[in-house]
Amino acid sequence: MPEKIDYSSKIPNNVGLADDRRLQRALEGWQPKFLNWWGEMGPTLETQGVYLRTAVSVGREGWAHFGHVNVPDYRWGIFLAERDPDRRIAFGEHAGTEVWQQVPGEYRADLQRLIVIQGDTEPASVEQQRLLGLTAPSLYDLRNLFQVNVEEGRHLWAMVYLLHAYFGREGREEAEGLLFRNSGSPDTPRILGAFNEETADWLAFYMFTYFTDRDGKYQLGTLKESSFDPLSRTCEFMLKEEAHHMFVGTTGIDRVVTRSAELIREHDTLDIAAHGGIPLDIIQRYLNFHYTVSLDLFGSETSTNAANYYTAGLKGRWHETRRKDDHQLTADSTFLDRPRADGTWDTEEVQTLLALNLDLRGEYIADCRNGLNRWNKILADAGIDFRFALPHPGFNRQVGLNAGHHITPEGTIVDEATWEANRRNWLPTAEDLAFVRSLMHPVYERGKIASWVAPPGNGINGQPFEYEYVHLP
Repeated sequence: MPEKIDYSSKIPNNVGLADDRRLQRALEGWQPKFLNWWGEMGPTLETQGVYLRTAVSVGREGWAHFGHVNVPDYRWGIFLAERDPDRRIAFGEHAGTEVWQQVPGEYRADLQRLIVIQGDTEPASVEQQRLLGLTAPSLYDLRNLFQVNVEEGRHLWAMVYLLHAYFGREGREEAEGLLFRNSGSPDTPRILGAFNEETADWLAFYMFTYFTDRDGKYQLGTLKESSFDPLSRTCEFMLKEEAHHMFVGTTGIDRVVTRSAELIREHDTLDIAAHGGIPLDIIQRYLNFHYTVSLDLFGSETSTNAANYYTAGLKGRWHETRRKDDHQLTADSTFLDRPRADGTWDTEEVQTLLALNLDLRGEYIADCRNGLNRWNKILADAGIDFRFALPHPGFNRQVGLNAGHHITPEGTIVDEATWEANRRNWLPTAEDLAFVRSLMHPVYERGKIASWVAPPGNGINGQPFEYEYVHLP
């Protein structure tokens, strides 16, 4: 597997596409459909060049090149991390044997489904974010939006390559379906609920890239452990690109909180809406919504599907090879909290193998707390007596054992009337959304930024904030 990427091909790749004419023709047939989808469902704002990074290698050092690119001319391609010839299966009933370079027949349907679900999320987020360029708070932020968008497009290519290369006619049909479904469509929605939600403002975008892209990090991390080596190597490289998306979210919320803190100190009030800032309680309600919607992406706390995927070697745990157990999990147990009809909580012991979604969600929640610590430190350093909090994992859930229960952010089980009476204190209201949207005026002048967000501490690739990251018509 070459480390360098061949950009002389119609489809840039490092998988030797030129040596498989049939596969090459199939993907070249899909390419114009992708470009049509991008033209219809991709970013609305027209640009004449965006300072983007483009992958030039899959090695650990120097894998990306930066330069201004006309977005429709971006070279989307197929990049897999280098193959480790000594890699062995790390878990499940095939542990210790060689990883698979082809799809075992008995796992064909399950692997295809895992790839389709992952692939469906990638174009969905582009569709959700297509209007955001019209209200970008700075050229720096506009550039970051386009960087996220083109890489989500490339991640779609990553999954489409696997479907075409390893799953025959069914795989090609599924690849077509990835462009047929659209985020929020009443007739052909995206598969997972979070990817049908609207991302209508930049606070929502920062929250999405912090919370929902972080879910993507953990899902890709489990697929990176897969015994199907091409999927593993695909996800390993995708994780390099995904890191920037989470950086956009982490630092974006940093900057919103920083600006709100400045306005609170300047005007000596938490009610900074009249001064053009986003009040901290609105930020908390946005956080509550995006966090809980993202928790739903982990699925039910107990899952026979997840157990079967693990036993078969299709999908592992986060950092599987670092775990100090037998990597079989048939004799281990764990505990989960279950809401009871009488309004109390019950603790239930379940087989660890059945609670893999819960295990992954726990890793995610611990990671999310790091962001909370950052934002709360900004407030503490500013002398502001307000702290953000992650709501209880049972709050506002549509999937899993907490769905159908009314649970407060503190974890108290209440009746429906109590929950509805307090809903506007916990989740963004129509008024909140309208207010935040009212702040979304584009700022396209170099070195300038909207009044509701602070500038970044550093620019991209050593460039200053004042750099012309985007050339506009």
